[in-house]
Amino acid sequence: MKEFDAIVIGTGQGGKPLAGALARRGQRVAVIEKAPRVGGTCVIDGCTPTKTMIASARVAHLARRAADFGVEVGEVEVDLARVRERKRSMVDAWSGGSRRGLEKWDTLDLIFGHARFTGPHEIEVELSEGGMEALRAPSIFINTGTHNFVPPIDGLDEVAWLDNASLMELGEVPRHLIILGGGFLGMEFGQMFRRFGAEVTVVEAAPRILGREDEDVAEGVCEILEGEGVRILTGTRAVGVEPDGSAVAVRAEGPGGELRIEGSHLMVAVGRRPSTADLGVETAGIELTERGFVKVDDELRTSVDGVWALGDVNGGPPFTHTSYDDYRIVERNLFGDGKGTRAGRIVPFTMFIDPQLGRVGLTEAAAREAGHEVRVARIPMSRVARAVEADETRGFMKAVVDAETDRILGAAILGIEGGEVATVIQVAMMGNLPWTTLRDATIAHPTLSESLNNLFMTLD
Repeated sequence: MKEFDAIVIGTGQGGKPLAGALARRGQRVAVIEKAPRVGGTCVIDGCTPTKTMIASARVAHLARRAADFGVEVGEVEVDLARVRERKRSMVDAWSGGSRRGLEKWDTLDLIFGHARFTGPHEIEVELSEGGMEALRAPSIFINTGTHNFVPPIDGLDEVAWLDNASLMELGEVPRHLIILGGGFLGMEFGQMFRRFGAEVTVVEAAPRILGREDEDVAEGVCEILEGEGVRILTGTRAVGVEPDGSAVAVRAEGPGGELRIEGSHLMVAVGRRPSTADLGVETAGIELTERGFVKVDDELRTSVDGVWALGDVNGGPPFTHTSYDDYRIVERNLFGDGKGTRAGRIVPFTMFIDPQLGRVGLTEAAAREAGHEVRVARIPMSRVARAVEADETRGFMKAVVDAETDRILGAAILGIEGGEVATVIQVAMMGNLPWTTLRDATIAHPTLSESLNNLFMTLD
């Protein structure tokens, strides 16, 4: 049994910086990573690779629109193998940098393998290179993230379906990509591969895509993707999958009855599940939620003293920036003033379709359900000067405010650089500013954020 001061399981955006913070203070740290590379989902098959490929897809889209701007470029062709190579080099650079950042510490052991609890503070590692290793530490930090959920669809195990990671490894553009799931992944990959040149069909069992968003936001996103030729089938449940020669066919039930969708490739993107099933948490006495996430308090402590959980695995908002903030909370409580907490934090997010959907705070529906008397500000992007000048007028800006306090409760910016504009609103919310502050702010012209003046003027 090897003794350490701390064990970190996973090298995502919570575990990796925390391991460095522990080692920097002279602690003997073991870092266990199941994947062959350091970085977690974000770096390996999440944010970094997807946004790199989305950038390539946007270039293809703009090239096809070049004539709208008075520019002639000729026929546009996408070399997906080169797009893939660019993605791979980006991942290698970020992952390699993350690994070097860990290996520079003399008191840190980076171990590749699968970790399982054998007791509250004991870990058994099935090493990737073969063999087993036993570790023990008074402090253990879980950062194992989530994994793709495979739904129980008849025949799915008989076809070579793809997830987000394997889809990005294709070297040729699919003839027809069928995507099961109308969430963030379905929307981002659907538009991306449509812009690469594939026919794309999205199959969503719920009555509409993006079920947690306001209906007008979901409709706006649907309109954008359908406008680019993505076929979106809502209220349609896949009941079976079968090989169709060298391709694949999906049997589904929709509003019009049964239908058969034939494609060349199938992506499964119906959700993710916490990576806790083979972690041995029951042996350690670590409590899980009904959905399998590690149960934590607002300081990210589990039910076992000396064990914390950071990032997606604890059931918080499933974003890289949330995971990193979890690290800051734990570090502050271990080495700072002890006041780190996730209570009351405002977590924004962006869906990287084009134009983006930037979101922060409550939706209109959630605000009303919470009992707020709300006022809603809304303008189309066609009234945003910078968007008009860039010929990017799809979408709209929307903000929800409390009618009694004038405080901003949330916003949805479906438009060019929506994530950046939503961040301006987030900062106002963090400062507890009334909506009138943004209405009256002097913001540089002509920027996208300047139209927050116009957005909030609609409440006058």
